Amino acid sequence: MSLELQGVSRSVGGRAHIHPTSLTLENGTMNVLLGPTSAGKTSLMRLMAGLDKPTTGRILWQGADVTGQRVQDRKVAMVYQQFINYPAMSVYDNIASPMRLMGKSAAEVDRAVRETADMLKLTPMLQRKPLELSGGQQQRCALARALVKGAGLVLLDEPLANLDYKLREELRIEIPRIFEASGAIFVYATTEPEEALLLGGNTATLWEGRVTQFGPTPSVYRLPADATTARVFSDPPMNFIPCRKEGTRLTFAGEAHAPATGTFAAIPDGTYQAGFRANHITLNRHSGDAVEFRCTLGVTEITGSETFVHLTHGSDKWVGLVHGVHQLDPGSQVSIFLDPAHVYLFDAEGRLAAPAPYAMAA
Repeated sequence: MSLELQGVSRSVGGRAHIHPTSLTLENGTMNVLLGPTSAGKTSLMRLMAGLDKPTTGRILWQGADVTGQRVQDRKVAMVYQQFINYPAMSVYDNIASPMRLMGKSAAEVDRAVRETADMLKLTPMLQRKPLELSGGQQQRCALARALVKGAGLVLLDEPLANLDYKLREELRIEIPRIFEASGAIFVYATTEPEEALLLGGNTATLWEGRVTQFGPTPSVYRLPADATTARVFSDPPMNFIPCRKEGTRLTFAGEAHAPATGTFAAIPDGTYQAGFRANHITLNRHSGDAVEFRCTLGVTEITGSETFVHLTHGSDKWVGLVHGVHQLDPGSQVSIFLDPAHVYLFDAEGRLAAPAPYAMAA
């Protein structure tokens, strides 16, 4: 069983919402759509569900063309950011409602409701009304109603965005377990790289209506195909600095030098863009190979155990995420350090030229 998109695109009023996209999602897989707001995640999900018809291309479900098929005639379930339950009905009746609409017998309904409620740890709440539940329990109720249909495709459109941190963490852990038990194809949209990494499975990165890369989540994170994918799969977005490779030496912005060894040795001499993630910036030299940059400090944001530092280096704006609480004066000059092992090099077209050495060793 699989869902296949063949050259699918979607335009509205002459404006492209989804550029031609080809994807194959296999049965029993978790697939994350990762991208910023307006990247095209919801538009792509609506095409998968049959809520919108593609402008070009075909959609195949288990090998059959379902491009023009109504959503009501497909085995699809969808859970939105704004979880929807029927407030006047009990949790039991909320979960049972899709099966009753399908004309299932009372015995079939009862068995499916209780099995699904048990899977989602809702059994003690079956006689309660949704408004008597916590936010996380309400979202699990909405998810149970989607799963009980026996849908082969379950679409989750930023389902945890409106929950508090504790509930998000709880459900992030539970969703992969639920997914494994159901055996369906799951598609999960999020703006958060951390959420994609926690969910695992496969990830498709989206930018302005284009899928820039699709593959196993750890691989897409460690080996982004281009600078756009690297920017999308970094939070804060990846930092960049001009870099020149000459022989056995890398020169960053004409001021800092590092040996061009490992993955860097194999690429031709020339000019590149070096990219590095916020968490690889440090305020102290932890490695003998680390390169130093003098920056102007903008602001700091203390999160508790870590500090975001906003930096200006020449015409480049960087963000670093450093361990510990640091009280630094805005406008002051600070030295930051970067281990070249965490540097990616991208060519003039933005394609990955040399992955960070650490990524190859992982």
